[in-house]
Amino acid sequence: MEPSEIVVGLDIGTTKIVAIVGRRNEFGKIEILGMGKSESFGVARGVVQNIDQTVQSIQTAVAEAEAKSGVDIKVVNVGIAGQHIRSMQHRGIKTRASNELEISQNDIDSLIDDMFKLMMAPGEEIIHVLPQEYIIDNESGIKNPIGMSGNRLEANFHIITGQIAAARNIYKCVQKAGLEVSELTLEPLASADAVLSNEEKEAGVVLVDIGGGTTDVAIFQDGIIRHTAVIPFGGNVITEDVKEGCTIIKSQAELLKIKFGSALASENQENEIVSIPGLRGRAHKEISVRNLSAIIQARMEEIIEHVYYEIKHSGYEKKLIAGIVVTGGGAQLKHVSQLVEYITGMDTRIGYPNEHLAKGSEEVTSPLFATSVGLVMKGLQTLDKQNTKMSSTEAPSKIKGHSKERTTGFFDKLKSFFDEDAASK
Repeated sequence: MEPSEIVVGLDIGTTKIVAIVGRRNEFGKIEILGMGKSESFGVARGVVQNIDQTVQSIQTAVAEAEAKSGVDIKVVNVGIAGQHIRSMQHRGIKTRASNELEISQNDIDSLIDDMFKLMMAPGEEIIHVLPQEYIIDNESGIKNPIGMSGNRLEANFHIITGQIAAARNIYKCVQKAGLEVSELTLEPLASADAVLSNEEKEAGVVLVDIGGGTTDVAIFQDGIIRHTAVIPFGGNVITEDVKEGCTIIKSQAELLKIKFGSALASENQENEIVSIPGLRGRAHKEISVRNLSAIIQARMEEIIEHVYYEIKHSGYEKKLIAGIVVTGGGAQLKHVSQLVEYITGMDTRIGYPNEHLAKGSEEVTSPLFATSVGLVMKGLQTLDKQNTKMSSTEAPSKIKGHSKERTTGFFDKLKSFFDEDAASK
């Protein structure tokens, strides 16, 4: 395969920064060429708070990925998350000049362009405009209107917005690390690509990505994204609770949570004790595993209650046949799926990003890497769309999204801001 078909996903998380180099093999599976991981300093709840520390972490992860893959990394697909992310529903309407002409990709493009012109609160910009269904002359439920006839074309859109300052800081960090951003993708959308099957999206499913700083929720039904939300709690809050509850230092709390922690206190024996070395020659501290799990369970219940509220708020609670898929670093906690089932009453499984991976990619099959694998997949999808457009003279009829370069988009505004900034120096 040509080097142009190699894609790099960069997940800038609260606890870790991961760079994954991948490409699609001859069987359509994703072959991981190399992975780099570094501890994330300077990011809190998905938002950059220290540029220099974040740049250093990015450079460490990218250097490791380059060494393992033998690829010189210049362009990356970056994920965006954080509690500033919002979502809303909106309907767009376009009255066409003639109902005899077939609806083309250009009609869809102009509808999507109109959505990018919606007025937002100060400092907010639209990141993604996702078409859900189309309505032609009051005939609803149409998934792909290209080739049909009609006067009045309407569409229901799922619109995702974010703070432009937060996105600008991510962009700045990547640029300072000597890299170029190919695309900014909402992280739960990337994770969904990596761990959900098309059948699950069709049947109705909730993706819950428990990260270090935030928990991302994405609800799919009938193959369409219906609701997204970001909950400002994640694994770090659980670690803080363990640190406070057991009166130990943060690094010990994190180790305890990973090695002995459980989301269900009742699953642990009463007499199980863990001994922790004391600081500077002080006496060892003995901690009951059951008490540790009780602390973890209390916070996990709070996170799941927030998720359940979002499910009910979406209006799709009764239509989610495939239940809930939990992924992200928090999904590695023992008995987490049982606790989710107990609170929500919905079928739950842990989401591993291995369905789309080729053999030999065992290094990234943990739920921890769902977002970064998803970012590689998103990058490959974008490449496919570009190749389709280049190889055919007419607009591709299968692309439901946007087929041409936008001048109004969030990403273009970011690029132009940095281009102007460079020109003024």
